[in-house]
Amino acid sequence: MKSRIWLSSPHMGGNELSYIKEAFDTNWIAPLGPNVTGFEADLKQFLNTEKEVGALSSGTAAIHLGLILSGVVAGDEVICQSMTFSASANPILYQNAIPVFIDSEEETWNMCPVQLETAIKASIANGKKPKAIILVHLYGMPAKTDEIVAIANKYEIAIIEDAAEALGSTYKGKNCGTFGTYAALSFNGNKIITTSGGGAIVCNDEAAKNKAIFLATQARDEAVHYQHSEIGYNYRMSNIVAGIGRGQMEVLDKHISLRRDMNTFYKNIFKNVEGVTVFEEPTDDYFSNHWLSCITVDESKASFTREGLRLALWEENIESRPLWKPMHLQPIFEKYDYYGTNVCENLFNTGLCLPSGSNLTTQEKERITQVIAAFLA
Repeated sequence: MKSRIWLSSPHMGGNELSYIKEAFDTNWIAPLGPNVTGFEADLKQFLNTEKEVGALSSGTAAIHLGLILSGVVAGDEVICQSMTFSASANPILYQNAIPVFIDSEEETWNMCPVQLETAIKASIANGKKPKAIILVHLYGMPAKTDEIVAIANKYEIAIIEDAAEALGSTYKGKNCGTFGTYAALSFNGNKIITTSGGGAIVCNDEAAKNKAIFLATQARDEAVHYQHSEIGYNYRMSNIVAGIGRGQMEVLDKHISLRRDMNTFYKNIFKNVEGVTVFEEPTDDYFSNHWLSCITVDESKASFTREGLRLALWEENIESRPLWKPMHLQPIFEKYDYYGTNVCENLFNTGLCLPSGSNLTTQEKERITQVIAAFLA
């Protein structure tokens, strides 16, 4: 059987083991230590920001803490992009809050500013102004950030920026992950860099970071004994995992370049194929890391369907995947309000994520090319 070509597999740089070995040699086998501190500093430097970064167990944990620090409690409304992975929305329910889902716009596939403001006005009219907005940069593509930030500022609503897929992406030269009141990064095994599992929260200042870390380490009060005055969580990153992250930061720029090369690779494959559009930046204001390269298939123009292509790739042991199923169509979330038309639903029905890893070999790319060419023929 042919070897599997994965959608997005981990790609080690080489120096990760040296940081892990140092942790073992110095016995820093704990959710704190030099690698944790160093990884946070590396991320802050890469983001080119005065904000503070706290390393956590996952990007989901970062969103959850961002909601807590934004004052979200049971019964509050939180606005969330519908076209996203469930981890963007699940923490809203952790807080027993109420998600309100927003459709995408067609240029970036992210939250539609028009529908966002419509939802905010409707909530205010019902006597319940939303407490936070979860803004996602889907597949590494920056959202229409200026418009969304302006709306959030107009109504004085906190933004929690889900930049889990967008490390290294920029909007008007500014890094994704630095626009929100809080932001979440992810280092899951399929992300542009990985710590096997892990994430980070980006906070406006040191006081906010300290509060986030306090909550992430079981909210233990300062006392000789164990004392707790608030609910805490086991959300801190270990020094071992952070060591992997430090090694990965050394190759992050290279990984971004290789992911962007994969987007060009697919643009070349599909450039003369009617009905197929490769997802790319709408203007020069946007710079995507192209964490995943995606296409949409217009069945009225193409001679095939999205699902047909997916199955043809799968038969050759090449992984591809439909775009995220919108949250408002998910069984767990379908009872909540949704503002929009059918943009994200159409994207789900016609879109396909293609193998995009920074570690794809020349031979694997040739296999992908040949399988797609044979299918199109």
